[in-house]
Amino acid sequence: MTIYALSTGPGVSGVAIIRVSGQNTSEVIKTLTRSQLPKARVATLRKIQNIDSLELIDEGLILWFPGPQSYTGEDMAEIHIHGGKAVILAVQNEIAKIENCRLAEPGEFTKLAFQNGKINLLKAESIADLISAETEIQRSQAIKIMRGNSSDKFNYIREKLLKLLSFVEAKIDFPDEDLPEENLEKMRIDSLDVINEIEKILKNQKIGEIIREGFKIAIVGPTNAGKSSLLNNLSNREVAIVSEIAGTTRDVVETRLNIDGYPVIISDTAGIRDSKDEIEKKGIKLSLKRAENADLKLVVVDAKNIDLSPFLKDLLKGNAILVVNKSDLVKNKIDQNLSKFDNILISLKDNFNIDKLISKIKNNLKKRFISEEDILITRERHRQHLVQCVDHLKNFLNKNDKKDFDKAAEDLRLAIRHLGMIVGKVDVEEILGSIFNDFCIGK
Repeated sequence: MTIYALSTGPGVSGVAIIRVSGQNTSEVIKTLTRSQLPKARVATLRKIQNIDSLELIDEGLILWFPGPQSYTGEDMAEIHIHGGKAVILAVQNEIAKIENCRLAEPGEFTKLAFQNGKINLLKAESIADLISAETEIQRSQAIKIMRGNSSDKFNYIREKLLKLLSFVEAKIDFPDEDLPEENLEKMRIDSLDVINEIEKILKNQKIGEIIREGFKIAIVGPTNAGKSSLLNNLSNREVAIVSEIAGTTRDVVETRLNIDGYPVIISDTAGIRDSKDEIEKKGIKLSLKRAENADLKLVVVDAKNIDLSPFLKDLLKGNAILVVNKSDLVKNKIDQNLSKFDNILISLKDNFNIDKLISKIKNNLKKRFISEEDILITRERHRQHLVQCVDHLKNFLNKNDKKDFDKAAEDLRLAIRHLGMIVGKVDVEEILGSIFNDFCIGK
């Protein structure tokens, strides 16, 4: 089948691009333009016509990419037209009339690129991340993955395991040939090195996932402390309802922010207090859960009524900032007992110290996000495959030490498979190639 889809965003725009890929792409271009194909990779102005009536639909640029030198690896074309809804719909309707042409499914062009070996799975994922990037740090991370930082590392580790497997396979296939003792020791050392290398990657505090998904900040604290007002202030808009009535916020109110280039998901939660109201109690339960899962807690209290109960002190443990609001009511003085906590005195009413609070949040984000090591894991899928790889390698070591080579080889194969699944590469023939390239078997 030949697929087509609008590749630019929906809505009215100056220019819209319709992408076509598949065996009938050349036929689509010839039929729509009533002319021969333009030169490859040269933007060419053509009239785009109704197939049946030859009525002019629009004039636009045609870019022709013959396969396999194209994004998808197939014959592909881009039709650049004016971005009016009627124009886009008219061109798509004409393409639909051509035999074996259909609308593309979400992500299908990139899926074809992966299936045709143009990109690996990590690069395919990074393309999606780049498109959805809202902040500079998200864009930067997606670009690094696209360049191959992660795939090069995982492929390097995988190659080391393939070498190990070639030793084990050789021993299984030729049991009468004794492997030198130094080879067995090298297998143990190399597998331990790989385990240590992967475990080091796994100890990255999930920085890559946090950058991709957003740094989670929960605003928590007692009722009427100004939590909803703080959310609205940080968002520069009315996100949450503000009222003097205690318990107004009963559900979690969430919004996304860009704080100095860092992606943030900030949540306003129900005020924590003893309540007999069932709905409010459920809201408080949600508040506690959101605080537990947050990367940073902003514990907001009322400056004129500070009561740091054991429960609030528990919230201040770990990554938390104590925000003492309503400083205008206490003449900008703060209780000395609060100095042991990371705290700041603010007034949302007078907009006092809000810039300093934002600075504190920024510094917290920088501490979490700045890493000397390259970020290699950006999805939970990557993490789970690496964990499984380590588990199988540990099993391999145990069986290999007992010289149970058949079972050890299976664990090593599974470890290699999990690494391959990260980049989308699983190929038994590579193991055979490693054996014949590195061993003079049957000489």
